[in-house]
Amino acid sequence: MARHPDFVPQGVIPAVLLPFHDDLSIDEASFRAHLRDVAAVQGLSAITVNAHSTEVASCTQDEQRRVMEIAGEEVGGRLPIVHGIWADGSLEAARIARQAQAGGASALLVFPPAPFTLGQTPEMALSHFKTIADASDLPIIVFQYPLATGQGYPLATLERLFEQVPTIRAIKDWTPLVPQHETQIRALQGRKRPINVLSTNSAFLLSSLVLGCNGLLSGSGSVIADLQARLFRAVQANDLAEARRLNDLIHPTARVFYADPFVDMHNRMKEALVLLGKLPRAVVRPPLVKISDAEVALIRDALIAAGLLDARAALGNAA
Repeated sequence: MARHPDFVPQGVIPAVLLPFHDDLSIDEASFRAHLRDVAAVQGLSAITVNAHSTEVASCTQDEQRRVMEIAGEEVGGRLPIVHGIWADGSLEAARIARQAQAGGASALLVFPPAPFTLGQTPEMALSHFKTIADASDLPIIVFQYPLATGQGYPLATLERLFEQVPTIRAIKDWTPLVPQHETQIRALQGRKRPINVLSTNSAFLLSSLVLGCNGLLSGSGSVIADLQARLFRAVQANDLAEARRLNDLIHPTARVFYADPFVDMHNRMKEALVLLGKLPRAVVRPPLVKISDAEVALIRDALIAAGLLDARAALGNAA
């Protein structure tokens, strides 16, 4: 059962990374240290595992179970754990949901099925989420992809999901278009049963929070959770000057982490943690490959600009 049964998805929720050894096996010791480091940040609401940030697409069922087990051991007593549901079929998604709940997760982050890139109907989306909800009563966060991918849900579909699947409590809004993002915030928070909107748009995070997002769920929190938490508090306190100052520190990291190709975002975050002395190596699983030294240099510059890395120390490490 959930270790934090009253958890509501809101606030600052970092999605942590998953370190690997050079032989591509999970580096459990480094993962435990990473979990403790992120969880020590003041003002977090939860952490997320088995998502994009942990390279879930390359992890086996047993590895996902082990990731949840380790997270529960290290931080589960202090923070709720959001467990990603990455599956192309609804039956597999339901199996993962049962496994997550049995392992102590407090909420589910449901990725859209890949077949939806070929087209979807509202009935398909309803069937998918009802199958998951029948398997687990944990709060569900709908991962709202950009509509252009085919995996995003039109607002009318979202409304039907909220009406017929009461355990849906939030969406993680990956919508890249600010007008659509604002429309969804207004529509979801204006409902009789409001649905929380969690931002994941680091490129316009300040704008997103000012528009009224109830929090953020982002892989960059694996590196900059403290900046994100302070920004969220500043916005909640209507301290725009402080919020802008913090956003100016976050901006350089967003530019390098989410550069093209976008798929390398967590690859770059691992390199950032190596530069910060928080990971021993930045190993990713295929098809990802190690990024270039030139790109690592850009990440180093961004960390310096964000005030996370001392310029003199960085020069010494690079020598």
